[in-house]
Amino acid sequence: MKEYIEQNKERFYEELFSILRIPSISAKPEHKPDMQRCARALADLLLAAGADEAGVYESAGNPVVFGRKTVDPAARTILVYGHYDVQPAEPLEKWNSDPFEPEIHDGAIWCRGANDDKGQLFMHIKAFEFLVNTGALKHNVKFMFEGEEEIGSPSL
Repeated sequence: MKEYIEQNKERFYEELFSILRIPSISAKPEHKPDMQRCARALADLLLAAGADEAGVYESAGNPVVFGRKTVDPAARTILVYGHYDVQPAEPLEKWNSDPFEPEIHDGAIWCRGANDDKGQLFMHIKAFEFLVNTGALKHNVKFMFEGEEEIGSPSL
């Protein structure tokens, strides 16, 4: 796994940073287009990682991303949940950098959503990618990423 990560590190950073740069702020209606753009980007990442299908499904609020990979209909299924919405970045004067432009400091990524929760769901996508590409995936996997966790998941 370490070798796979090292070989793909730059691509992983580019992909992660591309979703971190999207200000997917569910609490602000003016960010609805950003919510849709982030959902589509995550569906595309799932497909690129090896999902059989991945789509963006509208809800009463922000879209839900659903994807799946079936290795064997008789195998157990794992559900991976995450959310791609983030809290507002205000007050902006408390930030030492642009909250939606990732920076690496002392080995840590600084950006709104890097820890809650885009970074975590990205890690799951990349672990899935590794398992698919190495033939090590033994379970079916379903992914569900929502865009309203930060506002109480009213549409979920």
